[in-house]
Amino acid sequence: MTTDIRTDIRTETASSAAPGRQVSPPEDRHATELAFLAAYDSGPRPPSWRLTPRAVVTFVMGSNGESLQLPESAAAPEGLPRRLVVEQKFVGDRALVERCVVTLAGERGLLLVGEPGTAKSMLSELLSAAVCGTSGLVVQGTAGTTEDQLKYGWNYALLLAQGPTRQALVPSPVLTAMTRGAVARVEEITRCLPEVQDALVSLLSERRIAVPELAGGEDALAHAAPGFTLIATANLRDKGVSEMSAALKRRFNFETVGPIGDLDAETALVRRQAHAAVTRAGAPFQVDDAILEALVTAFRDLRDGRSAEGWEVERPSTVMSTAEAVSVAGSLALAAAYFPGDRDVLSLLPGHLLGVVRKDDPADAARLLGYWDGAVRRRAEQGSATWRTLWDLRSVLES
Repeated sequence: MTTDIRTDIRTETASSAAPGRQVSPPEDRHATELAFLAAYDSGPRPPSWRLTPRAVVTFVMGSNGESLQLPESAAAPEGLPRRLVVEQKFVGDRALVERCVVTLAGERGLLLVGEPGTAKSMLSELLSAAVCGTSGLVVQGTAGTTEDQLKYGWNYALLLAQGPTRQALVPSPVLTAMTRGAVARVEEITRCLPEVQDALVSLLSERRIAVPELAGGEDALAHAAPGFTLIATANLRDKGVSEMSAALKRRFNFETVGPIGDLDAETALVRRQAHAAVTRAGAPFQVDDAILEALVTAFRDLRDGRSAEGWEVERPSTVMSTAEAVSVAGSLALAAAYFPGDRDVLSLLPGHLLGVVRKDDPADAARLLGYWDGAVRRRAEQGSATWRTLWDLRSVLES
């Protein structure tokens, strides 16, 4: 299945991170919303779920500005508000989120695929936090990920002292999720070696893990509790690194997470995320909307290979993701805060764009210069002050 819009990165505010943490998990950042929705919607829930499927979708997509009110009969924990507006955390198609929730409710594996920076990990975190209360049961897929990290390992001190016992067993995040009836997450599954991926085939079909080192019988088997399922993510840029087998693909429902389709929505997201990042650093956010719109417009033009006006644009090989746009906006805001008055913030934009474009291939600098000679010049000729200033900065790209 595919969809045509999506988002990027994480939604957090400066006040939402716990002291001493740069980033708090969504179950901590949005604890009030999760508790409220648990009391608000008392409908049927799949086994082990904290929220109803409808409430999970509301948690991810927000209440559309509507203030939800707890029923008079609902018992709310002390300190929980009776009315609450649930914020939107994922910018994209509600139908995509609904399909993801239905997949998890059916205890089937969910695979989120897409280009880098399209919020696959963020969406998997939000879904996990809403369904089972934790997003922390995660395995990061790399070329060095082992089968033990997907199944179990051993506390070798106890193993030597007691032999193979349940006490000496160290469960993986996946095994922990199985025994709790929770959601496990595997990030970048296609970066794991094929033999490691294959460990998930029997796990997702038989719903148990054999521990042959233990005594025979039921003690040597770990069974999945009701509610257990798995969310994996895969980067389309890594397709072919360790291609998934047909057997493993059949055990997942695929959902494609694409870039945000609307300019205003993407600009608002970049503003919100960059503002939150700069506020966490204790600095004021001083990048005006015209600069942010130019930044996001340039990213979208280069990503799509066509400007909003329909002019052809040569695409660079790197992914011009919303996550990168947030990073550039944050850098511009920090430069304005820490070096006030030194340079106009807009004058820093070409250099930052050049840094992004050259990440995969230094030769892409020529493509950015071609974009300047095409779309940027034509917008400057149409009288836009912002784009006229950017056109005057063309020499930055030649240095």
